[in-house]
Amino acid sequence: MTIENKTDKSSISDWTDKYFTKSRNAVKSPPIVTYGIFVRRPTLMATRLATDWLKEVAQAQNFSIEIKENFEEGEFVGAGDPMLYITGRMDHLIELETHLLQKIGANCVTAMNAHDMCLALPKVEFLAMDARHCAGMEMANMMAYAASVGSQAAQAQGATGFIGNATDATAHFFKNEQGLGTMPHAYIGAFNSTLDAAISYHEQYPTESLTFLVDYFGQEVQDSLMVCKHFDALAKQGNISIRLDTHGGRYIEKLDNQKSYHVLDRNAPEAFRGYRSEQDLKHLTGMGVSAAAIWHMRETLDQAGYDKVKIVASSGFNIRKCDIMAKAKAPIDIVGTGSFLPDKWSETYATADIICYDGVFKVKSGREFLIKDYQERYGDQQ
Repeated sequence: MTIENKTDKSSISDWTDKYFTKSRNAVKSPPIVTYGIFVRRPTLMATRLATDWLKEVAQAQNFSIEIKENFEEGEFVGAGDPMLYITGRMDHLIELETHLLQKIGANCVTAMNAHDMCLALPKVEFLAMDARHCAGMEMANMMAYAASVGSQAAQAQGATGFIGNATDATAHFFKNEQGLGTMPHAYIGAFNSTLDAAISYHEQYPTESLTFLVDYFGQEVQDSLMVCKHFDALAKQGNISIRLDTHGGRYIEKLDNQKSYHVLDRNAPEAFRGYRSEQDLKHLTGMGVSAAAIWHMRETLDQAGYDKVKIVASSGFNIRKCDIMAKAKAPIDIVGTGSFLPDKWSETYATADIICYDGVFKVKSGREFLIKDYQERYGDQQ
């Protein structure tokens, strides 16, 4: 048995909540019903994968449905605001609820997170590197789609947003033919030095701009300058980027806590006024890829004459870390991140309630707001 959400009845039944199947079998004269669907927290509208799937099921099983979308894709949706109304015969729709909700809540929350990150750093390019954090291919597809929706919404507000993602299969969401990326740490470890790895990579991909990791040997400064000097012309043309991905258990080379404070005091002293927690302070001056680490690398490169070399920052870039980097005016060119994925999964739960049976409006106690919303939008007629 595969785990894909197919459109045939047996596959849908196998992977739906059992009480939906039992209800379908027990209803002898299936009414025409309307479902209202909402998420309990503010989100962006990112329901296209869900509605496309629903239309495919209806076509494959030869039944009709009506879908009313209350918002445009990428539009802000308030907590509890109904996103969709779906009308059809109860026995056709009831087994679809499990699958439908799986494709809505997480997408909408992810889109909101991606949007907020892009707006926090509006001049920075983002690269979606979430695939390896996803629970399988379907989730990876949904998260890439959602990031693209959030990015497009942020771009409409003036942000640079996401320039692409890490896998070929989902590159189309970002209007690319292929995924983006160069080398992981595993590749660096196959060589005796970061420079050897960079040389080998450039020989294989001579027409690509070169982005290389610098933390594998714990020599971020030394290795950055070594590679830039070897590829001096490329570096001075701006065709080289260094990627900082130092883990949170150590400072980058030639930096410690005290020096981190000095670096930020030189470049963004006002940043210290904006932090609200120990985690915020770690983002500013702590181990790993902090604002101080990024400023330290920028100073080092500029002093060596490599002011056009770009800095790619990764490692835990969520909404709050992006906010802190903005306060510190961190000189980041590209952020590689998968941390737009929801970190509190319970916030992604979408809910569906039937609000009308054969033209009679009724809903479980406490959800009357769904009927009110529907009637305000569309009147009393089904």
